[in-house]
Amino acid sequence: MLNYVDREVAMSRMPVLYLSHGAPPLADDEVWTGQLARWSAEIPKPTSILMVSAHWEEAPLSIGATRTVPLIYDFWGFPQHYYDVQYAAPGAPALAAEVGKLLPETHQDTERGLDHGAYVPLVEMYPDADVPVLQMSMPTLEPERLFEVGRRLAPLRDQGVLIVGSGFTTHNLREMRPGADAEPPAWSVEFDDWAERAVGGGDVDALLDFRDKAPAARIAHPRTEHFAPLFVSLGADADAPSGRRSVIDGFWFGLAKRSFQFG
Repeated sequence: MLNYVDREVAMSRMPVLYLSHGAPPLADDEVWTGQLARWSAEIPKPTSILMVSAHWEEAPLSIGATRTVPLIYDFWGFPQHYYDVQYAAPGAPALAAEVGKLLPETHQDTERGLDHGAYVPLVEMYPDADVPVLQMSMPTLEPERLFEVGRRLAPLRDQGVLIVGSGFTTHNLREMRPGADAEPPAWSVEFDDWAERAVGGGDVDALLDFRDKAPAARIAHPRTEHFAPLFVSLGADADAPSGRRSVIDGFWFGLAKRSFQFG
């Protein structure tokens, strides 16, 4: 078991999150940053965080550095101040060891830092960078396999670990609308509404088959890496599902920023 100082928190079961992480300019959106800050304040402070970001696909399944290393600025063409952001969260070697027990096939990338799918939301949710963070790759985009990865990680919740899938509920950069407050296109609204109802209703089978079941799925996700972290989150809540709810909704440049909490 992880050797945590706060035994009371460690004994409680943590929720699981799926959040729409935004691009670096998320930091300029006062509404969204406020929503993330309030969300983190409403849940128990985790002993550590396991991040599954849309921006790390690697097989075999891998975990990042277990010490503080430089961030990965995996974006291009933005003003310099977005590349100056720092987030020196402590490494999480104890969590890495626990992940290795649950997923023995795990490989470690000792030099990989947090990418923007991990640190952009964490800067808003835990600005003091005082919670150890470990990032894990997606070894596949197949929903059923990611769901199984999440299911195997579920025991971490009883050790105070916050499991976070970080993606975007709709993600088609070629169809983005100009302006953060732009009217969202119909395909984005339709997919977002379907996702809210499917998650809230616990329709896991439909979610796993979203490419064929959801309206406008292939427009909302021409490639599925930003919806894929949801399946890890769903899997981590599969054994005793409870309290599945939407926490953040709305649109940003026409894309759905809906985010969910499980448990």
